[in-house]
Amino acid sequence: MTLMTKFLGAAAGLALTSGAALAEPALIFDLGGKFDKSFNEAAFNGATRWAEETGGKFAEIEMQSEAQREQALRRFAESGANPIITMGFAMADPLSTVAPDYPDTKFAVVDVNWLDLPNVRQVSFAEHEGSYLVGVMAAMASESGTVGFVGGMDVPLIRHFGCGYAQGVMATNPDAKIVANMTGTTPAAWNDPVKGSEITKAQINQGADVVYAAAGGTGVGVLQTAADEGILSIGVDSNQNHLHPGKVLTSMLKRVDVAVYEAMKAGEDLEVGEVVTLGLAEEGVGVAMDEHNADLVTEEMKKAVEEARQKIIDGEIKVVSYYENDSCPALDF
Repeated sequence: MTLMTKFLGAAAGLALTSGAALAEPALIFDLGGKFDKSFNEAAFNGATRWAEETGGKFAEIEMQSEAQREQALRRFAESGANPIITMGFAMADPLSTVAPDYPDTKFAVVDVNWLDLPNVRQVSFAEHEGSYLVGVMAAMASESGTVGFVGGMDVPLIRHFGCGYAQGVMATNPDAKIVANMTGTTPAAWNDPVKGSEITKAQINQGADVVYAAAGGTGVGVLQTAADEGILSIGVDSNQNHLHPGKVLTSMLKRVDVAVYEAMKAGEDLEVGEVVTLGLAEEGVGVAMDEHNADLVTEEMKKAVEEARQKIIDGEIKVVSYYENDSCPALDF
């Protein structure tokens, strides 16, 4: 079964062949801007792909404040947009308030999986599985035995990334040291490349020679500083290998672009009222291999990653989720 079928369901897949939805979809980006080169930009790329393939148009908004979340939802719902696709866990509360007022409008939200709303489709990702794989690569690439993790806003989602990463590192090198820092405790932490740079320099001073950034736009500063200081970095969400060719070991892909693309393609036939979780088995997460990191990734690394990937899919390796106990067996945040 393809990711497309898993995401849409058979009924929606059939509906696509009979004609496009008439309503215009809308996309609400999370704070940090649609060109953050990470989470939001992945969403934008998915929407752009849909528009280019279909000739359709979509409405969009880049929010400047928390107060705009509910305003944007209501504005698009009142205008007849359908479906309305929202980005980020911070949309959960506004959706809980707004969605019941528009029962005929379909909503999709990325990074939320706990709502009980019949007209909302929730899409989450097994970020810990993909992060485990980049942790394997980080441990193999590190010469110092110390690797870093730079998170954005200190929330369970980002600890989920870090926990999977740490497990992959420690499974590969039990003697490794992991230095982990969060950028902040407010949404501003998603778009602070200067702070990302400062944290990276501090981690380098502690011996880190590979740093994984799961911090939205803040990660741009992490990758830039890593390149400038001569260490390796790992990107996130979008493929960020091209930002610093030969300096970015890999990127943990989170197929937000696919989720948005397929929601728009389903249109008013989008299946709602359920939670979809996309992991390694569904190709919802993974690692980026391309010409920009080809010289950094050894055949041994490729083999180790593929073995770990298959074992996770088969259940031979269980990557513990931070959500299970609000703690991580391999990293004390």
